[in-house]
Amino acid sequence: MSTETDPMAPDFSLPATGEQTITLSALRGKNIILYFYPKDNTPGCTQEGQDFRDAFAEFEALDTGIFGISRDSVKVHTNFKAKHGFPFDLIADKDEIACKLYDVIKLKNMFGKQSLGVERSTFLIDKQGKLCHTWRKVKVKTHVAEVLAAVQALT
Repeated sequence: MSTETDPMAPDFSLPATGEQTITLSALRGKNIILYFYPKDNTPGCTQEGQDFRDAFAEFEALDTGIFGISRDSVKVHTNFKAKHGFPFDLIADKDEIACKLYDVIKLKNMFGKQSLGVERSTFLIDKQGKLCHTWRKVKVKTHVAEVLAAVQALT
């Protein structure tokens, strides 16, 4: 449950699928899930998107919007969304604006090489715009069920 001490979610305006700009603060009055993921069309990211897609009606019934965010372009996002039938929009953060606001850019090791990349993370924002739950280093397998339970606990 949200409390007076929950911080306000950092605001941003970024391009998204559907030829639109998503401004987080304009979405107040509805719960919002922001899930940050490394890259479109990779196995874990595809599975995570499909899991959110498959639970979309349950989130919608709880007055909760879902947005995926990665550093891919709107064009790549549009193809990814269409290919997998995602009923929610994907936000393009090519300049890492939201990624930096939510501190999801981390040093990662891949095949012995270190590079900066997006750490799979999800944020639940309540209807007042307060950041009320954070998941870091997300494991895809049980994640959407955990997020759904947290949204249910808000009501």
